[in-house]
Amino acid sequence: MNALWIILTGSLVATCCSLLGCYLILRRMAMVGDAISHAVLPGIVIAFLFTGSRDSIPMIIGAGLLGVITTFLIEFFHRYARVQADASIGITFTWLFAIGIILISVFAGQVDLDQDCVLYGEIAYVPLDLWLTESGLSFGPNTIWTLGFVTILIIAFIILGYKELFLTAFDPAYAAAIGISTTLWYYLLMTAVSLTTVASFESVGAILVVAFLVGPPATAYLLTDNFEQMLLLSVACGILASIVGYYLAFWLDGSIAGAIATVTGIEFALAFLFSPTHGLLFKNRKTIPV
Repeated sequence: MNALWIILTGSLVATCCSLLGCYLILRRMAMVGDAISHAVLPGIVIAFLFTGSRDSIPMIIGAGLLGVITTFLIEFFHRYARVQADASIGITFTWLFAIGIILISVFAGQVDLDQDCVLYGEIAYVPLDLWLTESGLSFGPNTIWTLGFVTILIIAFIILGYKELFLTAFDPAYAAAIGISTTLWYYLLMTAVSLTTVASFESVGAILVVAFLVGPPATAYLLTDNFEQMLLLSVACGILASIVGYYLAFWLDGSIAGAIATVTGIEFALAFLFSPTHGLLFKNRKTIPV
């Protein structure tokens, strides 16, 4: 049963991250998830200082607010300071991450936290955090309910805003010309990324969140030129990586998150070599004269 909960957790995170990652790949902002996962550290510390509790809800609220602020700063530096997008991401997340480390070191006596604790979760512990009623009835891990709710929100967001997200990702000039606010949909997308990142990294770890945001979408990007198929393929690749990665970790007796992230890399390597449309081997075959 523990295997089921772990694989389901990985699959839910893979679904959320893969769907949003497709838009980040197209916008050339693939590493924004990594930035958010590090930049939210001061929000977690401040939430603890105000509440004195390590419960998930205040942590998620504090981290979520910092995630939104992070995306605002990234866009602000890129648009008004004329800094390249990748540079604005790097400046923002290193600065906020450093502030979080300073807060932990300054309040080390009062804060029972460290940067490893709040940034790097462990998916293997998911079955231990159960939702129990007063009578002792178990409804399964709390993480499953949290991630299930976030997954529903993300899917609904993409379905309802598919046209706007599609146009602002592929042709922002045309979207603006027909009256779609590119700025609004940018911030809505970044808010969704922040929510997903914050809800996920406490359970599965920041590295796995970033792997799902980049790996499956990049793999799907190599496999198809149809965007709807890209969304579906990215989710399929993420879920497959969760399943194969778990059993690989079980076989090696190693890290589950590390094994799953490794499988996402293997999937990308296979697509890079053997994709019928963009695969390296197929491209080389086309260039060989008959």
